[in-house]
Parts: sequence; structure tokens; C-alpha cells
Amino acid sequence: MCISVFNNASVLLLKVWDREKVVIIPDHYIFTSDERANRNVDILRDFCTEQNIKYFYDIKDLSNFKVNPDYKGVCHIALAQEGHCRPGEVLLGTDSHTCTAGAFGQFATGIGNTDAGFVLGTGKLLLKVPPTLRFVMDGEMPDYLLAKDLILQIIGEISVAGATYKAMEFVGTTVESLSMEERMTLCNMVVEAGGKNGVVPADSTTYKYLEDKTSTPYVPVYSDEKARFLSEYRFDISKLEPLVAKPHSPDNRALARECKDVKIDRVYIGSCTGGKTEDFLAAAKVFLASGKKVKVPTFLVPATQKVWMDLYSLPVPGSGGKTCSQIFEEAGCDTPASPSCGACLGGPKDTYARMNVPQVCVSTTNRNFPGRMGHKEGQIYLASPYTAAASALTGYVTDPREFLH
Repeated sequence: MCISVFNNASVLLLKVWDREKVVIIPDHYIFTSDERANRNVDILRDFCTEQNIKYFYDIKDLSNFKVNPDYKGVCHIALAQEGHCRPGEVLLGTDSHTCTAGAFGQFATGIGNTDAGFVLGTGKLLLKVPPTLRFVMDGEMPDYLLAKDLILQIIGEISVAGATYKAMEFVGTTVESLSMEERMTLCNMVVEAGGKNGVVPADSTTYKYLEDKTSTPYVPVYSDEKARFLSEYRFDISKLEPLVAKPHSPDNRALARECKDVKIDRVYIGSCTGGKTEDFLAAAKVFLASGKKVKVPTFLVPATQKVWMDLYSLPVPGSGGKTCSQIFEEAGCDTPASPSCGACLGGPKDTYARMNVPQVCVSTTNRNFPGRMGHKEGQIYLASPYTAAASALTGYVTDPREFLH
């Protein structure tokens, strides 16, 4: 659609404003026989060829993603892995979860197709400066919590409209202790609170992550002593328990242990929120600790090719050298799927792991609205990879402390 807008304005805008600053990553509705979905990728390819776009991560052979070296997977994770996220920069994307990149101390937000069409041609966009909500998280992070629990706590506190057109800044000793992938989880879901963008101040963790990913100079930007915040929220994370968001809203917060009687039909581990390497390592940790088989179908969708490769190569700590893929196989999970957005947003009916009948699902994704993963009568419980894995082992929504302690 944004390409259509750009082309309609092509009398004035014959070329994109900078072919090296436009990044195009196919990720929605990729592995499907749906002709309309496939045509979308063809349109992207034609446009990138015409415009000589430097960073187009193409996929041509849908039968085997591994023969497509340029294909990456979910854009929000691939952007970081390929070195397109840098402190102090502005990133605009045609997906609401573009805010994920705020983990790198940059302004990142999703925009509509019309705006995107004009950004392609001009490199400019008129934006209001959003007021900022500050979230101070201190305390030692318990070993049964992940960043998904933190953001579910925040959204449950302020509601899905609580940060409408506001920036959400995350600071505090707990945030400083988080890895880059966990910070990405935190920023990914600010849009579920209505946020315009999320941001974690860049620090040594950020710089270390970027060392081998980009040579482009960048200048970090921070809130100074004169910064004013619309509101400030404080949390002692050491007292937080594992959480879920019950159907049908991300702010329908509940303790996982309070939902122990909820029988489930399936578990889904994947997406830009919960399909990163560390998310799968977390799930594998639970399966390893239990030594048991899953009781419901458990679907695994790596976010990117790199994540998929990590599942088959990185040893899980404490496993004696076993990889995630080995542990998942021993636990009876489904074979890791081709990297993509998968069933996070439903998709055509042949989308892997799509919910085609009414079922109850525990998912590491970011939205649980009716029909989000397929069937409109499906029920989705949003949870961390720890909670998702624990629930897979019991067939009920389960507090991961049952297996981690």
C-alpha cells in the first residue's frame, strides 16, 4: 500500500530519498499458498529492483527458507540483528511494533501506509513530540521472571489506553540488568498500552551488542536533569510474580497461579515479542528442568533465520551440551517452523499453527484480541516463554515456579 502511495506521487518523486536508508523485510504471510499474499512479496521485489534498494531481504523459494540467504524473518528482530538499530536515530516502520527498536535508545514508531509513502520520497514526516511516561523498575529480577512479565505488569497497571500517543521510558536497576533481547520485549509491547514509542537509554549493554553489527557512527540521546515527565511509575520487581494477560485484552492482567484451572489446547512460542533466541533458551530451561513431555501441541516459530540456527547450534546452559532443538524434541514439541510472523496475526488458513478452530492457547505473542491468531472464538493467554513452557507441560495455565524451583 505504501508503495502504491509512493508510485501515485511519482510525478514528483521519481526515486526514494535514500536507497541505503530504506530497509524492506518481508515477514507477514510468507509461507502460504495464498496468491494475494505471495503477490505482495512480488510487488516488494519489483519495487526494490526498480529503486535499487540496498537492503531488501528477499525470499524466492518458499519450499525451503534455508536456500534464501537474504531472507531474514520478522523485521523487528532482523533490523537489530542486521545492524539497522542505533542510539539517537529515528526509525519509522509500517508496522505498529516498530517500537521494538526503542530498546536501542532510539525513537522508533509505526506509521501508516500514506505517511510511509511520503517518507519514501522525502525522508521527512511531521510528528508531534509526545509527552513521556517514566517507568522506574528497581530490585533484583527473580529467576522465574522475564521482561514479558514486566511489560504485562505495566500494561495491566495503566491499561491499553494509558499511554496513548505518549513515549514510555524504562529506567532503573532492573532495566539496566536486562539483555538487549529482553529490552526489545519491553519496548515491543508499548503499543499495546497505546504508546507512541518506548525507549531504554543506551548503555554499555547496548554498545556491546552493536560492536559487530554496525560501523555507522551514532550519537546517543538521553533525558537530562531538566527533563519533565507527565507521570512516573515505580515498581519493585523483586516482589513481582509471573503474569498472564487473559482474553481478550493485553491489560487483562492476572497472576499465572490464579489461572491454574484454565485448561488449554495448545502453546505457541514465537513472534517479535517471544520468538528470539533467549526466549527459546528460556523455554528450553523449563523443559529441561521438568524432564517431562508436553501435554498439548506446542508450536515453535523462530523470529529469524539466525534464531532458527541458534536453536540447532547453541548449547542450553546446564544441559550437558544439548541444543534447544534437542530439548524441544525430547519434550515432544513440534519441529521449529520456518522463521516468520507465523500465526501471531492469524493469516491465511494454511499458515503454520494458525488457530482454525476455537481453542485455548497460551502464547508468547503480544495481542490476544478475538480472531488475532485465527478463529474468532479462540482464547489467547499472553505469557512469558517460561510460563508458556510450563503450561505446555501441564495442559493448564501454569506458574513456571512449579518447574524452576
